[in-house]
Amino acid sequence: MDIAGLLIQLASGALGGNVAGSLLKKMSLGVVGNSLAGIVGGGLGGQILNNVLGIGGGAGGGILDAGIGAIISQVAGGGIGGGVVMVIVGLLRRMFSR
Repeated sequence: MDIAGLLIQLASGALGGNVAGSLLKKMSLGVVGNSLAGIVGGGLGGQILNNVLGIGGGAGGGILDAGIGAIISQVAGGGIGGGVVMVIVGLLRRMFSR
């Protein structure tokens, strides 16, 4: 994993967390909370997509060398991972705040 791929995952995770927070108001953690949960989920989601499915940067090359498909997979993995972690944290917060 190169640094460019990781940055793409983290940025798209933050975006995914904020999109999920805006769609699911009752689980929203606020902008900062959504972003932090999204960043964590983006890193995890991107890594899982890359390692489990074998998608992402080519062997020995960076993410930018692998092409647009690799970048799209990093954005998708990071965004989905960020949204999922934000929802999980939001659900846990609601469950334990009652």
